Amino acid sequence: MNSSFGPRAGKTDEGVESMKMSYIVRHAAGYVAGAGVFLMGIPYGLWRLSRVEYSLFHVSIVPFLQVRVGVSVFLGLTGIVFMAWSNIVLFVQGKGGPADIAGIAVSPRTKRLVVRGPYAYSRNPMVFGAFCIYLSIGAFLDSLWCVVIVMLFFFVMRCYITAVEEKRLVKDFGSEYEDYRNKTPMIVPLPTGSFHEKKT
Repeated sequence: MNSSFGPRAGKTDEGVESMKMSYIVRHAAGYVAGAGVFLMGIPYGLWRLSRVEYSLFHVSIVPFLQVRVGVSVFLGLTGIVFMAWSNIVLFVQGKGGPADIAGIAVSPRTKRLVVRGPYAYSRNPMVFGAFCIYLSIGAFLDSLWCVVIVMLFFFVMRCYITAVEEKRLVKDFGSEYEDYRNKTPMIVPLPTGSFHEKKT
């Protein structure tokens, strides 16, 4: 009995370790993919677009450098805070990651609905954070084209969230999510009290 018990236990331990490693790798892949696209690829694309605009036809949106820097710093810091805060809360409380592309979960999906932290004020605080960062880049570059593209990005994300993401969340969390959706803004946080405060 002892000889047969040992190998089975070893196989079980190996399976647990393999699952842990897969979990870590998927989380890492999700954050690398997200950072590559949203924090490197899109900002670089905005910068390239501004160079094209300057070479063809440029209309200044914020002509004063000091104002431009002030606006971009405020928006940029706001975006960084919301993106970092929401990622931390999603990982700690939801036990999942943010990367979900076209219905394919790159990082593990959250195991529970997260409604605290920034999610008490916005259902999609990461999108709001990214939107602020991209607007800050457009303001700093003084690029009307960049600002227009960012506004289009905001519209596209709203459509995607409504058509794809929210349907999945309703399927995963049912009435709990529907209640949360009815009481919390989709993207832009509003100072109307958090979802947690409304429940209590």
